[in-house]
Amino acid sequence: MINWSTDEKLFKKKYPEEYKLWRLTQLINYGLDGEKLEEKELKAAWPKIKDRLDPDLRDYMHFLLWPKQS
Repeated sequence: MINWSTDEKLFKKKYPEEYKLWRLTQLINYGLDGEKLEEKELKAAWPKIKDRLDPDLRDYMHFLLWPKQS
């Protein structure tokens, strides 16, 4: 993933936690480009990033992470 509008090196250095959340959101919304997400990391970040995601993608990701138990 290439982001032309953000200085990722500076962002990562100054705000490492926010950078992780931002990058995860970018990957979900704009494509993984061959990368894979870790379920554990995604579940931990979910409360903080769910409102920043595309609504359809958010619903789909929620379905994948927490399927209904019957």
